[in-house]
Amino acid sequence: MLIELQIKNFAVIDEISLEFSEGLTALTGETGAGKSILVDALSLLLGSRASTDVVRAGADRALVEGVFDVTARPELLGLLDDRGYPAEDGILILRREVAAHGRSRAWVNGSPATVSAMAELAASLADLHSQHEHQNLLRRGEQRRLLDAFAGVTELVEAVGALHSRRNELVRERDLRAARARELAGRADFLRFQRDEIRDAAPAAGEDVALEAEARLLTHAEERAREAARLHQDLYDGDESASDRIASALDRLDRLIGFDEGLSTARDRLQEAFHAVAEVGRELGDYADDAEADPGRLEAVQERLDLLSRLKRKYGATLDEVLDTGARVQAELGELDDSEVGMADIERELTTLAAELDEAAARLTKERARAARALSQTVQELLPGLGLPGATFQILLERQDEIGPMGRESVEFRASLNPGFDPLPLARIASGGELSRVMLALKNALLDVDPVPTLVFDEVDAGIGGAVASFVADRLVEVGRQRQVFVITHLPQVASRARHHFRVEKRTDLGRAASEVTLLGGTERVAEIARMLGGDPESDVSRAHAQELLAAR
Repeated sequence: MLIELQIKNFAVIDEISLEFSEGLTALTGETGAGKSILVDALSLLLGSRASTDVVRAGADRALVEGVFDVTARPELLGLLDDRGYPAEDGILILRREVAAHGRSRAWVNGSPATVSAMAELAASLADLHSQHEHQNLLRRGEQRRLLDAFAGVTELVEAVGALHSRRNELVRERDLRAARARELAGRADFLRFQRDEIRDAAPAAGEDVALEAEARLLTHAEERAREAARLHQDLYDGDESASDRIASALDRLDRLIGFDEGLSTARDRLQEAFHAVAEVGRELGDYADDAEADPGRLEAVQERLDLLSRLKRKYGATLDEVLDTGARVQAELGELDDSEVGMADIERELTTLAAELDEAAARLTKERARAARALSQTVQELLPGLGLPGATFQILLERQDEIGPMGRESVEFRASLNPGFDPLPLARIASGGELSRVMLALKNALLDVDPVPTLVFDEVDAGIGGAVASFVADRLVEVGRQRQVFVITHLPQVASRARHHFRVEKRTDLGRAASEVTLLGGTERVAEIARMLGGDPESDVSRAHAQELLAAR
């Protein structure tokens, strides 16, 4: 709900600050006083395009600021938090500034904002029924949403949306799997060749390193045997071998110990050396006996190494990489096999989903058709009383080729204001006054489901009077019981029924025109209603008539 509006240097408005409350509020004044300028200012605040023409002559910039109480709008509070404009104590402040040189700026709760962000919020704040901007009911998406709310099928719409979303997910997954399967199928023979080549070779991790070491041994078998035999002779079995010489040294050392037992420790160490040399000598003898050439084994090892080398050239720099390649190829071939099973599962679920979606969409279509008939009839019954006796209203449900996230059909509100003419979309109704009265009928019919809290009617009483004016006033009062409603009117029947009454006047000060807005009460309001009646506002008859109208509300 709009609770405060400040306007400065906007068109003929110098500076005003207005406070508002709930219910029906009338704004009246002479023609040209600037009543519609208030709507233009509010329209700017709600995201309409800015023009330098709105800047008051001689001023640097125009300013419009609105304060809204959104305490009872949890969905809007959540949106503000998501957008980074938290509303403290449930208060939303919108501010627009238009510079004389063309620059426009916007703020939401004190933070700079884009005009598009402001317009997004405006859709939840107010409807201005004077021009096509900010009229949510002119948007087909909003018409569908309100029809669904009127039908009580919001949960069914969500179910259709969930089924549609799940179906799209499965279709995307199926298409991705199919594309992947085609890719793998094109490579399947090559993948199988790779798998078989690696599998048949059966390489083992580290096998090449072990074989290379074995190949070195086999290649130098004779040389190893010869050198080992020579060392065996030198250390253990030959004449003047190292072990014999150490044994002779031990004998001489034993004689010395007879003179000096302090050399016993040295003898022990030399004895250990004797055993060590003798042991190495015997081992080298055994090694020489075993180190025989084996041409057959050498050839087998070299063939195996050649095979492993070919695998490494094709599938990786090391055997570990070759093994990884084999695992990857096997996984891809497994994926190809699994894809057939997965595709079958997806197709089964898609078939089930298609049936569920078709059934839910059919129920939704049935409920929408029922609600469309009921809502159309309710609006149709209101139109004659609103001065549109030949008008017709209908809701078109146009079947789509495919079920979408909102169902199988699009929704469009249409009206014909003259007998014999086909109904047209509401946005194509040329007369602002007639469109406003159609909107008033819709707002009456949708009071329980339309959440927009603030409504502004500018031309709703254009070209009407008498009983029609009274009926329009009744409908405005009815809407005003549940919404905040502003009506700019020249009809006393309408103004007298308002809970609050502002008068707009244009004054001239030092040669400059300026509009002023005054909240009326008591005798001032009686005088304004008397003026609107067309008589002398000071005459007793006019004032009595005005008091009679005010008393009747």
